[in-house]
Amino acid sequence: MDETVTTETTHPNGNGGNGGEDALLVFMPSGRRGRFPLGTPVLQAARQLGVDIDSVCGGRGICGRCQVVVSEGEFAKLGVTSKGDHLSDFSAVEQRYGDKRGMKPGRRLSCQAHLLGDLVIDVPADSQVHKQVVRKRAEMRDITLDPVVRLYYVEVHEPDMHDPTGDLQRLEKALTEQWNLPKLDTDLRVIQGLQEALRKGGWKVTVAVHMGKQITAVWPGFHDKAYGLAVDIGSTTIAGHLCDLSTGEVVASSGLMNPQIRFGEDLMSRVSYVMMNPGGEQEMTKAVREALNDLCEAVAKEAKCTVRDILECTFVGNPIMHHLLLGINPIELGGAPFALATDGPTMFWATEIDLKVHPNARIYVLPCIAGHVGADTAGVILSETPHESDEMTLIVDVGTNAEIVLGDKNRLLAASSPTGPAFEGAQISCGQRAAPGAIERVRIDRNTLEPRFKVIGCDLWSDHPDFAKETDAIGVTGICGSGIIECLAEMFLAGVITQDGVIDGAMAATSPRIEADGRTFSYLLHDGSPQLKITQNDVRAIQLAKAALYAGARLLMDRMGIDRVDRITLAGAFGSHIDVKYAMVLGMIPDCDLAKVTSAGNAAGTGARIALLNRSARDEIARVVKQVEKVETAVEPKFQEHFVGAMALPHKTAPYPHLAKAVNLPEPKVAAMGGDDETGGRRRRRRG
Repeated sequence: MDETVTTETTHPNGNGGNGGEDALLVFMPSGRRGRFPLGTPVLQAARQLGVDIDSVCGGRGICGRCQVVVSEGEFAKLGVTSKGDHLSDFSAVEQRYGDKRGMKPGRRLSCQAHLLGDLVIDVPADSQVHKQVVRKRAEMRDITLDPVVRLYYVEVHEPDMHDPTGDLQRLEKALTEQWNLPKLDTDLRVIQGLQEALRKGGWKVTVAVHMGKQITAVWPGFHDKAYGLAVDIGSTTIAGHLCDLSTGEVVASSGLMNPQIRFGEDLMSRVSYVMMNPGGEQEMTKAVREALNDLCEAVAKEAKCTVRDILECTFVGNPIMHHLLLGINPIELGGAPFALATDGPTMFWATEIDLKVHPNARIYVLPCIAGHVGADTAGVILSETPHESDEMTLIVDVGTNAEIVLGDKNRLLAASSPTGPAFEGAQISCGQRAAPGAIERVRIDRNTLEPRFKVIGCDLWSDHPDFAKETDAIGVTGICGSGIIECLAEMFLAGVITQDGVIDGAMAATSPRIEADGRTFSYLLHDGSPQLKITQNDVRAIQLAKAALYAGARLLMDRMGIDRVDRITLAGAFGSHIDVKYAMVLGMIPDCDLAKVTSAGNAAGTGARIALLNRSARDEIARVVKQVEKVETAVEPKFQEHFVGAMALPHKTAPYPHLAKAVNLPEPKVAAMGGDDETGGRRRRRRG
């Protein structure tokens, strides 16, 4: 929002007094004011005062973005009596626009409304160039819209025998005269299509300008839509958001599995694939680029536009995803010192990575931080702004490779922890990705050990009479990441699992849901088709993942010299679906006031969207990442010590006083391994 300005400005042909041919014009909410000759278009006055009013058509009444409202009444503080008839009558151009596109009552097009007397004009938020894109979570800042691509409609003088100037030069002259733009750079691809666009549009064209420096597209006639795509390339999933660059609105979103997963579930297995298969990096680069083109097609179809309307893309991803996207062999990231090819932001043409969007679209990739802390972490920092906080904040981006940030406005630390894909349903016997039919919520009766659950695609719990009917089409197909977290936490709270993560065979005497499973036991979650069981191996997989996560966070706390944090934020698509209480019950995160533990959704993707919609954010994150201190968990000797302690639920030795206030934690016990008795288990063999 503009700062309040109360300086009164006198303009040419005006006397600066209260009478004569001038009128006082005050713009709100900025407070900018000045005196202008009667008959001055409101938009022209706004530009002279530097008031933030949007326009693509340059005052021709075509785009409708410069709408304003007259504030009527006595404004004693401003010294203005503002009346509706101090503005010219509703024009034919405004009527035509209103009939065609609609306009809210009381609004005027500032390019068509002329000043007839003293006025107070309100500029609505949706008419401002640097409008705020409101974000749902109150503790997060809004995005100030200032995209790198702006559209300008111009009318170009036709060539004739007396003026041999080239079409490009006359376009540049029109941009300078009509929009006060300086001489711009233009590459060959734009020039190749320029003459056709000018003639097809009757010498009226819309020009896309990148960063205020370069012409990247020219369309015949008036064109008011430009889109940008923000993408988070995760190890397991790829998520993209298509945004209207003029409003900041997300007009379409889509996601798909990362096809690189066939080369290895985790990052190091993909690096190993490259080591064992020369040219393997080219296969993975091709796979991810093809997936990105599928993603572009999907969001364009949803938004009812074409991929050629996408003029800007921003990407985040971990260092290996970053390198493979750019066609860089990631083999150096497979061993110490984990050297990046580049840790700075990169910008290039979409055609350089075979992305089938507008041929002149630009790609911006956020900077990496270290060999195992990538552009996705930079996106999280940009989104969650821990560097602006007074509170000591721990941010955990939960994924196949968890990124962890700790700090406040004085200091930031970052690390990566190899959690593996268990949190996303992989490596779990009945696990699956989050899709309709997947169990996502679980509750277990403390006395009977009977479960009830919710599945994605149905709002009813499984013990509801209509559950079977409501889920008939989708079924109960497996358990996703948030479901397995809740299930294991509930099993622990119900005494089915011990503090050491062992399914207690003695509980089979309480419930038939505890079943012998070879030398161990399992818990029957769903006795249907398919039958869904939580096995001892499933518990171990989650223990290993959560222990790695906790150990990484604890390392950063050690380096910071603290024993507690003020706030914890769980990020990542998976993190947004976790019940934070259950995450703490399992010991995925350190103890903290549960009221200060929140989910941020896909914060890395949000960071990519901020970099898409606000060009100054790119300078900000480039500056901030240089200040981040990197902690390499792979070479830290205390990581293993923290890891071993964190295998227990919630932890072997670390206190959880805040959690204990909210949850009745069970007393530690030793699991019975079973035998051929009434528990249904097999007798443990004696060692001779």
